[in-house]
Amino acid sequence: MNTSTAPRGVRLIITLTGRRNAGKSALINALVNQDVAIVSGHPGTTTDPVGKHYELHPIGPVTFFDTAGLDDHGAVGQQRMAATRKVLRRTDIGILVVTEEGMQQEEKRLLNELTEMNLPVIVVFNKSDLTTPSQADLEACSGHSIVTVSATTGENIDELKRFIVATAPKELIEPPLLVSDLIEPSQTVVLVAPIDGAAPKGRLILPQVQVLRDVLDANALALTVKETELPAALSALAEPPALVVTDSQVIHEVAEIVPETVPLTTFSTLFARYKGDLPKLVDGAASIDDLKDGDTILMYESCSHHAVDDDIGRVKLPNWIKQYTGKDLTFELFAGHDLPDNLNQYSLAIMCGGCMSNRSEMMRRIRDLNAHNVPATNYGVAISKVQGVLDRVVQPLGI
Repeated sequence: MNTSTAPRGVRLIITLTGRRNAGKSALINALVNQDVAIVSGHPGTTTDPVGKHYELHPIGPVTFFDTAGLDDHGAVGQQRMAATRKVLRRTDIGILVVTEEGMQQEEKRLLNELTEMNLPVIVVFNKSDLTTPSQADLEACSGHSIVTVSATTGENIDELKRFIVATAPKELIEPPLLVSDLIEPSQTVVLVAPIDGAAPKGRLILPQVQVLRDVLDANALALTVKETELPAALSALAEPPALVVTDSQVIHEVAEIVPETVPLTTFSTLFARYKGDLPKLVDGAASIDDLKDGDTILMYESCSHHAVDDDIGRVKLPNWIKQYTGKDLTFELFAGHDLPDNLNQYSLAIMCGGCMSNRSEMMRRIRDLNAHNVPATNYGVAISKVQGVLDRVVQPLGI
């Protein structure tokens, strides 16, 4: 997969962090073997997180993030540090870069933060051409991967790459399960793709494209139709399809058309398994039954988009949930990479499908919500729940 065209949601994100002048920018340049980050002896040269795409064998497409120093000072410095921490919340591997001064209080504090985030960490003692870590430095990093490098001379850069490959979470470097494990070569899969106001002009949405590609990679046959043409498509097939995958917004009418004997699921449900923790999201949807008058529900979207009159997160799904529960509920929409700070006020969080998020990011959101006793589900799973077809939709996935 070409690094410049790989979807952001399937990239491994590797973030370099540490104090100012630790050599993070120089290390990025050494890792990608290009001058992509500005290197200066003046502290605070890097002010905002900067990403660089790279093909790291055998992982594949990754993004290295260069960040501002976490010992920055003043009001602006605090904002830079906050931006760095936001990037860390969607990171798969953290690289703590240590200067020739060794493990000081800033490094120890940051290492504790990364550990509390359950983030795999590699501690890199940079500038090995000038110094080597002390025994006390090594003991302060006990339990973490440690490597000594020189971004200037290139010493041990290849060793650092091997550490990155070895540290990468297993589920993030293995081929993720989308749909190919549910079908056999030469079987037919029907994909139902409504063309509504939210669909991009002249294109399908990313989950539909990725499922289509996965079907083709499995050497199966893909038949893509709108919901209005579904009956004709099923009638035209010599035998029933091995699977029908539909957009969640039309799951109710598609479920009435597709025979019970034909496995049926949704793009959003497949993405819930592909990017997150499907059993937890199904459990989260069950909490819809426990909602009470006055409860507030967080509608969370990981990227912004132009809202249409019947927007799924702003209009359709809130209305369906109100209809299903008969309760007086408040819905608050929040968009961005990071969850809002006031999570305790929500009785339920319903996330978008996460097509522009990576698995680590999605899993961390679920953990953060659950840590605040907020059940989490996603748009598609919630829709299937309130439409009364969730059991059927998750059955092909073994749940």
